Amino acid sequence: MSTVLAITSSASGAESVSNRLVADALEALKASGGANRVIARDVGGEPIPHLTAETTAALRNGEVATEAQRAALALSDRLVAELREADVIVIGAPMYNFGIPSTLKAWFDYVLRAGVTFSYSEKGPEGLVKGKRAIVIESRGGLYSEGPAQAMDSQEPHLRTMLGFIGITDVTFVRAEKQGFGPEVSAEAVAAARGELSRLGERLAA
Repeated sequence: MSTVLAITSSASGAESVSNRLVADALEALKASGGANRVIARDVGGEPIPHLTAETTAALRNGEVATEAQRAALALSDRLVAELREADVIVIGAPMYNFGIPSTLKAWFDYVLRAGVTFSYSEKGPEGLVKGKRAIVIESRGGLYSEGPAQAMDSQEPHLRTMLGFIGITDVTFVRAEKQGFGPEVSAEAVAAARGELSRLGERLAA
């Protein structure tokens, strides 16, 4: 049985390109037999609370002196458990101001925990969440994978770094770029991304 954790992070709901492409990715995985169980986490529609001094202490030091700290640690444990259960992680990540949505960053803030999903040693940091595959679907208004705007991309490098830091290095990025270039260009980019997701689903199930 293959379990997929599907994370959507757009604030645009049903109008979101990345949300729709995450749904397409799940359909492709199900059709090819690569998704027997799906864990859905919509951090765009149901945001995870951003960390505060109080809740940061709970995640870093295990402090549970207040109700907020107990709730933060319980939420973090639940999110980490979902991550560990998954064989494949599908992340929908729209580009907001050259980076990722703060709601998606909050999810990472709750799952990147020293001694839980990564560890430090004399050899440096080591990811503890290994043996998983990730599909990251990026929607972008411009063209950032190449050309002069590539240097402004703080989205993909950040995602690759955070996933790799916890041990997830088998990552495929599927991009739907140039969404701001007009309806025809947008539709072509979305269709190309759907085709890529369909082929990817077949490969992952093979």
